[in-house]
Amino acid sequence: MKANIQEDLGISEKQDIENTQNALQRDFVFTLKNTCLDENYQPSSKTRLTTNFANLARGSNRQQNLRNALNMINNRFNALAHLDNPKGDRYHVKLEILTVTMSIDDKNGSNDLPMIEVLKTNIMDRKTGQQIEGVAGNNYSSYVRDYDFSILLIEHNKNKATFSIPENFGDLHGKLYKCFVNSATYKEHFKMSPIICLSVSSNKTYTRTEYQHPVLGFEYQQNEYSLTDEYFSKMGLKVRFFMPPNSAAPMAFYHSGDLLADYTDLGLISSISTMETFQKIYRPEIYNANSVAGTIYQPSLKHEDYSLTRVDYDREERSRLAVEQGKYAEEHFIKPYKSLLEQWSANFIL
Repeated sequence: MKANIQEDLGISEKQDIENTQNALQRDFVFTLKNTCLDENYQPSSKTRLTTNFANLARGSNRQQNLRNALNMINNRFNALAHLDNPKGDRYHVKLEILTVTMSIDDKNGSNDLPMIEVLKTNIMDRKTGQQIEGVAGNNYSSYVRDYDFSILLIEHNKNKATFSIPENFGDLHGKLYKCFVNSATYKEHFKMSPIICLSVSSNKTYTRTEYQHPVLGFEYQQNEYSLTDEYFSKMGLKVRFFMPPNSAAPMAFYHSGDLLADYTDLGLISSISTMETFQKIYRPEIYNANSVAGTIYQPSLKHEDYSLTRVDYDREERSRLAVEQGKYAEEHFIKPYKSLLEQWSANFIL
């Protein structure tokens, strides 16, 4: 059937069909770059500046900021991993910044476009000398996500009396994420799927259940799904809410597979200690509150009874950069490759 159709077409039309078919059958090629996140880290010109670790690494106090944040992570890790750890110094968490670029071939050649940045944890056991693989996905940050939330969603609701969601909102981002985590590049570097840990939503209510996990703590249930939950579900991720021991509030753990069975206790602790530290820094009203979440809990960024960490963080700058980087994604990715992306997305099957 295909051959018969092409016999009636000119050479250029045949080539267009073959190019389209090749584009639809091809997965994008991903490249991964590793950068150590320590007190000497300085964001490069190509990094996503909206990432929380990049925010900390600028200004006159950048080195002290990073040193304080890393100390908080290690102290929290050792507090949770307290078994056979009497001095609270057995473990050291090493953080890697993973920068993912995606290669797209077009008529002008191959273009490498920045897509995602996350943190991956590695755990050093000082007692045994062993290095233990932690969890990837911490501080998940995406150019297309910035575009969706900071450009597309805002433009869609401009001058509207009632808030609504654009048609197919998050579809492309979800498929790109699935494509990456199922790619040869991801499987070459990681044994486990990511855990993306975020703050709970300030306009939802959470109720504590009777279930208590030894590491994750008490599980909470949300009264209804949030926009973020729906967005992440298109990435193939489910969400559960837990408040770890001695935490002030529950956190949202987005995952595929089985959160309780697929990860080691130390892996879960590495994610908790990393993300709770960042939450304390940029959501102190919730995660560094002086009172602990009760049985029924509604987070609020207007809460005034909280303590500040010794880390400088610019929330206003982060919001501004999210818009700028959303525009970057629009100009360098969404608009130039609109036709190809629509075709790829319509035919993507996992």
